[in-house]
Amino acid sequence: MQADHLIEMANQIGMFFESLPDREEALTGIAEHIRKFWEPRMRRRLLAALDVEGEKAGFTEIVLAALTKYRETLTPVAA
Repeated sequence: MQADHLIEMANQIGMFFESLPDREEALTGIAEHIRKFWEPRMRRRLLAALDVEGEKAGFTEIVLAALTKYRETLTPVAA
């Protein structure tokens, strides 16, 4: 799956959770959704885009914050 598509999907998830009044709850919700419902290779690809392009990758501010804060829990365990 292309990184651009994954970033777009992550941003859509971020839009949903951004409506929550509690920012910490929103960040947690974004990370938990990605961790629970995205397969490991999708998460690896998303985090690789973050590593290579960072803020230039097109992440919204809230998604960038969630990925940065919860990176350790989003990183798949090596098989």
